[in-house]
Amino acid sequence: MERSQELFDRAQKVLPGGVNSPVRAFRAVDLCPRFITKAQGAYIYDANGKSYIDYVCSWGPMILGHDHPVVREAVEKAVKDGLSFGAPTEREVEMAELMTELVPNIEMVRMVNSGTEAVMSAIRLARGATGRDKIIKFEGCYHGHSDCLLVNAGSSALAGGHPSSAGVPEDIVKHTLTAQFNRLDTVEALLNEYPGQVACVIVEPVAANMGVVAPAPGFLEGLRALCDKSGALLIFDEVITGFRLALGGAQEYFGVKADLVTFGKIIGGGMPVGAYCGSRALMEQVAPCGPVYQAGTLSGNPVAMAAGLAQLRYLKAHPEVYDYIGTLAKELADGMREAAERHHAGVAVNQIGSLAAPFFTPNAVTTFVDAKGSDVGRYARYFKGMLERGVYLAPAQFEAMFVSAAHTRQDLARTLEAVDEALAEL
Repeated sequence: MERSQELFDRAQKVLPGGVNSPVRAFRAVDLCPRFITKAQGAYIYDANGKSYIDYVCSWGPMILGHDHPVVREAVEKAVKDGLSFGAPTEREVEMAELMTELVPNIEMVRMVNSGTEAVMSAIRLARGATGRDKIIKFEGCYHGHSDCLLVNAGSSALAGGHPSSAGVPEDIVKHTLTAQFNRLDTVEALLNEYPGQVACVIVEPVAANMGVVAPAPGFLEGLRALCDKSGALLIFDEVITGFRLALGGAQEYFGVKADLVTFGKIIGGGMPVGAYCGSRALMEQVAPCGPVYQAGTLSGNPVAMAAGLAQLRYLKAHPEVYDYIGTLAKELADGMREAAERHHAGVAVNQIGSLAAPFFTPNAVTTFVDAKGSDVGRYARYFKGMLERGVYLAPAQFEAMFVSAAHTRQDLARTLEAVDEALAEL
């Protein structure tokens, strides 16, 4: 802790809040952030050398765990050829070919540098393709920090108590309409209020930035039907769920077709990268084929492509990974529920696939309103108890836990022991 505090003191003099992403500041849990020096398998190590079982997994992309040898070797080989060219490479083509093979309903891919950039570009494409200005998003869903999407956002924007942002002009957000996740009636009402004006409906197929909230039966299917009826495009933001819920992402998992799909660092094995994808007819409206402009010197960076290809090819060859991480996450969630019942803690635990989240509320959490009923103070105390016991969770109530293929049942047993003790302290 001493070394992390020393680094944090230095960082606050030269970085806003001492961090380069708000949630890292640990303000929601009222602690000094741990500065991480390395990661291996299911573990991360802080500046004092203390190890933690890691359930953040760099916010999702480390499906195989940290520093998997297949990914590391691919990166080491790629680095020897150079870091960045600002020119086409074969790996970009290979990645796009693999993605179109694995993900249902996409025919073309455009690489970008982050999930934020992917979503921003997909919305621009939706507006260009439809000739419409308005978009519908869901309260509590986070789609990156582009201006038009910082309205009723989730993730660290929610945890920090600022679901919107200063510096975003009213003229930009006036075209952003907000509906309620798992409430089709709120979407239908907006489409009826603004007929022929909505370019797209964008959704996290599993809302993973207000904790973890699965879509209610029929919700995604209903969105598809409403979009078909209104002429709006349906965008799945799969920065979290892509290649994690299933090899084909949420479209495969739920059997619902999206018009556009966005991905983030998960296609780079954790390295900075993103992509937006769709049909040939839609994607050929992007420059240089069409009038919707988007560009980036680092897009399709060769090192990130090498890492992503290695991880995705491994997952394609070993589909049993998904059964393993899903089973382990279910056992983790069941164990957390049992501990909560033993201690009468009033904790709801949601889990789907390899994602899970405890909510410090006795009520079921199926909507953003439910999630906001959580006791963030109790979560902060629980987080501290888990951290002291060597378990690293997201430093905010409204985030997900991620299970990787590197986690073992021994890790799970140690985690559940920590859960029991931390809840007992509450």
